[in-house]
Amino acid sequence: MCAKGPAGHAASILLPGGEFRMGSDSHYAEERPAHRRRVDAFEMDETCVTNAAFAAFVSATGYTTVAERPLDPALYPGADPAHLRPGSLVFRMTDGPVDTTDYRNWWHWTLGASWRHPEGPGSDIADRSDHPVVHVAVEDAEAYACWAGKELPTEAEWEYAARGGLEGAEFVWGAELTPGGVHLANTWQGPFPWRNFGADGFERTCPVRSFPPNGHGLYEMCGNVWEWTTDWFAARHDPADGQPTCCGGSRAGAIEASFDPAQPRIRIPRKVVKGGSFLCAPSYCRRYRPAARHAQMVDTGMSHIGFRCVRRNAAP
Repeated sequence: MCAKGPAGHAASILLPGGEFRMGSDSHYAEERPAHRRRVDAFEMDETCVTNAAFAAFVSATGYTTVAERPLDPALYPGADPAHLRPGSLVFRMTDGPVDTTDYRNWWHWTLGASWRHPEGPGSDIADRSDHPVVHVAVEDAEAYACWAGKELPTEAEWEYAARGGLEGAEFVWGAELTPGGVHLANTWQGPFPWRNFGADGFERTCPVRSFPPNGHGLYEMCGNVWEWTTDWFAARHDPADGQPTCCGGSRAGAIEASFDPAQPRIRIPRKVVKGGSFLCAPSYCRRYRPAARHAQMVDTGMSHIGFRCVRRNAAP
């Protein structure tokens, strides 16, 4: 149970539901196979939850996010106790080209980093009230959604909404990344992670509604920040799953399968995040697409992950 607040701060769009082509056979392996899926009607927030909206939730409830709490040593065997204090992972641009197979070159555990201090101590959100809230773990997003009388979307709902009615299109807006040379999302331009030309007007997060909405009237469905869904991550789609449930998938053992095989000692399940972020670049991460998906440990927010909410049982 949770304390209920107002019905959310973002305006919602009613989506009628229907069948669509989910996934892609032309990009990353985890997006395969492309298959038909159906979703029921639902409402989705026009934008990600902003810092202002999340601040109102925290003010009303006294909620403390995961990044603002000490870490449980049992979950991180062998970790330096000094790193188990409250903090989060912050992106830092490198001074030059680095090995892009090692994310530790640009992600840094930063004590004191949280939604209030996105780059760590000394940073704040005073001029970012209309930016997406970041450094939110999945339980933080769920707590806000519950307070707002909403839920997080399933992966299928999110992808259906992001496509905006464009069947099989590579991007939210169509077939080209920058049609006519125009940037339609907040992504990375330049060699990642050491030079961002900022041709889209932004080097980090941008205010919501900075770019045109998609065909459903939803803003920043790709780029800017990754968005949490309820589905447990799996290495590939399983078309036999049927429609996901509200709580993250219908497969038995889905949580167990979501653990990162590259880190067998860390038993923290992972959920699917969608949409890519301001860090996605053609040279490194072409995940600013509706079909793209990524695994994220449920306790880890980071400076490029946010969320938006849905309300189900909506009449078309």
